[in-house]
Amino acid sequence: MSVLDFISWNADPSLFSWGSFTVRWYGLAFAVGFIIGYNIVARMFKHEGAPEKWLGILLAYVVIATIVGARLGHVFFYEWDYYSQHPGEIIKVWNGGLASHGGTIAIIIAVFLFSWFVTKKPASWTFDKLVIAIALVGGLIRLGNLMNSEIYGGPTDLPWGFVFEKNGETEPKHPTQIYEATCYFILFAVLMWMYWKRNAEERPYLITGVFFIGIFLPRFFIEYIKNVQVDWENEMIATYGINQGQLLSIPFVLLGCGLVIWALTHPRQKFSFPDKFAEEIEEEKRKQRFRDREARLKK
Repeated sequence: MSVLDFISWNADPSLFSWGSFTVRWYGLAFAVGFIIGYNIVARMFKHEGAPEKWLGILLAYVVIATIVGARLGHVFFYEWDYYSQHPGEIIKVWNGGLASHGGTIAIIIAVFLFSWFVTKKPASWTFDKLVIAIALVGGLIRLGNLMNSEIYGGPTDLPWGFVFEKNGETEPKHPTQIYEATCYFILFAVLMWMYWKRNAEERPYLITGVFFIGIFLPRFFIEYIKNVQVDWENEMIATYGINQGQLLSIPFVLLGCGLVIWALTHPRQKFSFPDKFAEEIEEEKRKQRFRDREARLKK
């Protein structure tokens, strides 16, 4: 095999260090994703005239749900035998061990709580905006996984195979982080198009349904070439032909299909809000003062 047949990957997972403080690419991807996602959802709230104060509350719900849910998902879905004997290790998120399926379940619960206690609107109104940002965040996180040289696939002879040298690998492996990130970025673009160009938010749960299909169906197929997260999955594959990640993805794909069908068979809805963003109110006041001044000058 020539040197052009694969990519040697030896990236430093740390962006920079300052004493004992270290900024890692993975953490940066998480932070940048949340910042951009916040602004995307803010623009949608502003577009529909939703109260500005809801944004900060929603962000708190989502951040807590993501971290807690992803951690507990890993604990219960992948390594319960270990953590049930070492419960004190569960809180050590910094040691790694997050599961996207657990984060998804927690975010679903958080959005329903947010809808019940804050917006007083159907949960679909929040879901159909939030999932657009989550698709982008998911892609950025997978790039963070790439910088950490983790969650990659099995051997490949394709020219874009990566040799993850920091892990002691000597043969090219599928860069499944890039495969997933690409799928998520494409999904993000599709969902943005649906919202801004097709007014898909007027069909409750349509955007959310497409999101679930677009996230978990590619995940299901990519898992076939991805290394397992824990050793016991090898026995699961030998017995059932799928791993834990694929098993957990199936309900979300089915849920997505059900939501799309439901959305397309029900009439459109358009929500209105009595409150506006603060800057919109000020802009309206300025325009009104200008109109009043123009009217006085004409007298």
